[in-house]
Order: sequence, then structure tokens, then C-alpha cells
Amino acid sequence: MAALKRLLIGRPLKSTELGEQKLNKKKALAILSSDALSSVAYGPEQILLVLVTLSTAAFWYSIPIGIGVLVLLTALILSYRQIIFAYPQGGGAYVVSKQNLGVYSGLVAGGSLLVDYILTVAVSVSAGTDALTSAFPALHEHTVIIAVTFVILITILNLRGVTESASILAYPVYLFAFALFILIGAGIYNILTGHVSPELHAPLGTPVAGISLFLLLKAFASGSSALTGVEAISNAIPNFKDPGPKNAAKTLMAMGILLAVLFSGIVFLAYYLGISPNAQETVVSQIAKQTFGRNFMYFFIQGTTALILILAANTGYSAFPLLAVNLAKDKFIPRMFTVRGDRLGYSNGIIILGLLSIILIIAFNGQTEHLIPLYAVGVFIPFTLSQTGMMVKWIREKPAGWVPKLIINTTGALISFTVSIMFFMTKFSQVWPVLIFLPLIVYLFHRIKKHYEAVGEQLRLATCEKVIPIAGNVVILPVSGITHVVEHSLNYAKSLSADQIIAVYIPFEREEETKFEEKWNKWRPDVRLVTLHSPYRSIIHPLSKFIDTVHRKASESNYQVTVVIPQFIPKKSWHNLLHNQTSFMIRAYLLYRKDVIVTTVPYHLKK
Repeated sequence: MAALKRLLIGRPLKSTELGEQKLNKKKALAILSSDALSSVAYGPEQILLVLVTLSTAAFWYSIPIGIGVLVLLTALILSYRQIIFAYPQGGGAYVVSKQNLGVYSGLVAGGSLLVDYILTVAVSVSAGTDALTSAFPALHEHTVIIAVTFVILITILNLRGVTESASILAYPVYLFAFALFILIGAGIYNILTGHVSPELHAPLGTPVAGISLFLLLKAFASGSSALTGVEAISNAIPNFKDPGPKNAAKTLMAMGILLAVLFSGIVFLAYYLGISPNAQETVVSQIAKQTFGRNFMYFFIQGTTALILILAANTGYSAFPLLAVNLAKDKFIPRMFTVRGDRLGYSNGIIILGLLSIILIIAFNGQTEHLIPLYAVGVFIPFTLSQTGMMVKWIREKPAGWVPKLIINTTGALISFTVSIMFFMTKFSQVWPVLIFLPLIVYLFHRIKKHYEAVGEQLRLATCEKVIPIAGNVVILPVSGITHVVEHSLNYAKSLSADQIIAVYIPFEREEETKFEEKWNKWRPDVRLVTLHSPYRSIIHPLSKFIDTVHRKASESNYQVTVVIPQFIPKKSWHNLLHNQTSFMIRAYLLYRKDVIVTTVPYHLKK
């Protein structure tokens, strides 16, 4: 297992090499923007899926809706830029909400983001698999298996370290941006040179029967799913090379510009080419096919789209562990999330994220359209809370130039709140789980916090409780014969300064009991032997009852009970399975007990 781990993950890194694992702006843009940029592949499609319920003539509304999404994007980029400089330690919406709106708001934001990053992985990989199966329809039947395989590969890649994963994943992200720029440029060129019939789309302003403000807001909310991932950079500031906040802010602005250009281009081409969404082929695939035909460029665009959609999951792998670290430092989730792995990444967070994402993909059968609404509403709740928190911060502190900042945050908060409400009103059947898992997550956070506080209170030296002295030690030694292993274990038991050593033998037959007692009394008459006849051939049950009896009497006199389990270690480790089943059973059972100390004494065989 150790050799396999080295092969998959690589050699361990020293703590002093942490600085080498920091990201420069180019790699950070690829790692942390992949989620937001990949949203271009399905965000415009979500707008058309709402408008198509009226008619294709309503597609012209995608233009003003797209402009509205860009306004929200601008507000979010400017807002998170302020958050980066105000909270350079990272944590994003969780830290902002907790410090300005209170602990509960912070936990709602933090819980939403944790779930959102799990959904980021599931949605991105599912969408990437959709793009792959659009180009190769024969793979439709294997969607779930393909998606799970991709998650496992990305998890392993991230366990190898931030820098190594960034070096590999930067190429697909920039290739995708390059491919879309070519697609948008070629599409606009065809339009300007008259190669596209103007009859493919309805002119701007065409009256559409049945259109309503509610429907337009629904389309706007669906299109805003293209903004997921914008907050990731503010969570991952510690991953940037110094000066972290400045580099993070520049990366955020670059991501915003790229996202705005690509989103605008796809929305415009989808409208002008009269693209209608369908279940078998994505909007980007249809635009590419109509622009280039099914040639090399088409497959290049589909390939890079599939790659970035899959690798956009890496944004979750970059942001989830760092958010978990902030929550763990505040004792709302287990401390295990603060521990760095062999490659200096937060391995526990990476592994948990991968496992939960796989469960989600299997549960939803890899269907992206079922995941996106839940994914998007999980993003806009923290968006709303973080910007509301910044509003409170500016009003409370009133620093120089705070009014324009307040206006930016107010605009973003209002639009984000509107989008969140629209999701609940229009897609309640898909987003209702949020109303269940968020309260449960917040409750779980508080239970963990109370646990740590209770343990800390008991361990604190300043506590008024007196430490009860331990009067002595009673050692219980289960034995199955008279061997070197038992002799070795007895010597160890004596080294514990035991006041009393009790050897316990559990025979299944009365004859065995008598014979063993005679042998023991000749061999070690100085050590008390207790035999527990077991007519039902159980070892755990009689031993457990005996330990209970000894512990009860020992507790009355403040004696500590220790159970020493003999175990011999063969030269070949798999032989343990043949010879030490009983030792394993006893130890496994006793590890669940809180009233005794359990220790295993190994005896290494030479042959």
C-alpha cells in the first residue's frame, strides 16, 4: 500500500517546501477560474431552456438577460475584490458573514459553500461527460461510470499537490479559452460576411405572446448559474504567492474579463444562429457544428469543452479544503481538516470532497440538469450573505471612499437575493433539499463546536476539578496456551508496575480447563489464573463480563484496568490472517470500550 501511495501521489514533501507550493497568477487563473469559465458551456443554455417554453421567437430576450447577468458579474467581481483586501487570510463569504452578520450567518454561508464545492465537482464532471457523449453518442449508456472515473483521477491529481495539479490543469483551461475565442471570432466573421441567414433568429423587440416578468426573472436566475465559482479566489488567497491579496485581486479581475467576453459571445451566437437547446446535443456543440461543420475544429472545441468542464471540478478541490480549514480552526468541523498531507495539501478535505461528489453523481445518475439548480442556489445564498456583510462593514466602519463600495455591495446583494428567491419560486422541486441540509449542517457545526468546548473545559488546567490519583494498576492478560508469546506478554505486564496480573483462559471443554490449570500452576504459580468456561464457544462474551466485574471493583479503589493482548508477528504479514484472528477480535471489541486501557504486545517470529 505504501508503494502504491508513492506511485500515485509521489514522495513526501518537507514542511519547508510549502513556499514552493504557492501559485503564481497564471496557474491560479487556470486552477481557480476553471469553474467560472466552464459555466459558459451551460449558462447560456439554461437561459434558452426557460425561453423555449414559449417559442423560439422569445430567444431574443437572451440578449437583455445576458446583459443583466454581466451587470451581476461586475458587481460580484468588484465585491469579492474588496473582500480579498479586507480579509486576506481567506475564507471568503464564511469569514465576511461571521464577522459582520453573526455566527449563524457565517455558518449558513460556510455550510452552503461546502455543499456547493461538492456540487461543483459533481456538476462539472457531469457536464464534461455530457459534452463527451454529445460528440460520441455511443457513450451515453456509461455516463455515470465515466464521471466517477474522472472524479477519482482528479482527486489523485490534487493529492499530488497544488503546484503539480496546476501545472497539468493550466493547459486545458487556456486551450478552452483559445478554442472559444476562435469559435466566437469565426461566428462573428460569418455573420459580418453574410454567411449566416438573418432569418434564423427573431429580430430584437419581436412581440412574444405569454411573456411575463416572472418568466424573464426565471431565465435570468437560470443564466446566473454561469457565475458559479466567482467566489473561489477569495477562499484560496493563502495558495497565492506573495503578495497574496494583490495577486488574488489581479487574478479575479482577469477571470471576470475572460468570463464576460466568453459568456457574451456564446449568448450572442446562440441567439443569432437560432440555436435551440435539446437533450442530445449541447448549445456549444450546435454552435460549433453550424460554424465549422463536424471537422477537426468541431472536435477540438468539443474536446476542450469537455476537458474544462471536467477539470472545472478542480476549483472545488482548491477552495473546499481551505474553507474547511477556516471552519476547523473555529472548531465547527473536525480538526483533521487542518492537517497537511504528504504533499503539503489538505489531504483529508480533498479525499472527503471526492467521496461525497461520487455519491452525489451516483445518486443523481449523472444528470447535470438536475444538479445545476441545487448547485446555483447554493452559490447565491453565500453571494447574498457576503455582500450584505460587506454592506454592514462599510456602514459600521465608514472608511475613506466607503460610499461607492457600499453601492457596489448593495447592488450585488439585491440582485443575488432576487436570483435566490427566483430559484426557490421557480424550481422549488429541485432546490428544496437546501431547506433541509442547511439547518442540519448548521446543527452539526454547533454539535461539533460544543464537543470541542466540553473537552477543552475538562482538559483545561485552570479547572476547579481535582485530579483523582490512580491507586494502582490491574492487568488482565487473555491467554490461549503456555508459549513464548505469553511469557513475553507477562514480562511486559510486570514492566507496567502492575499491582496484580490476572491471566484469563477461556476453555470450551471442562477437560481443557482442568489440564490447563495444572500446567499453569506448575509453570507460573506466582501469577493468578482465572478460567472462564464457555459452553457456547464464545470468547468475547465471557471475557467482557469478566472485565466488567474487575473494572467495577477496581473503580471503587481508583485502580486502573489495563488489558494486554498477546500477538505474534510472522515474517510475512498476511500470515496474521491465519493465526491472529482471536487477537484481532478481542482488540477490535475492546477499542470500543472507554473504561479500560488496551495494548497489544507483539512477539516477532524469526522464521
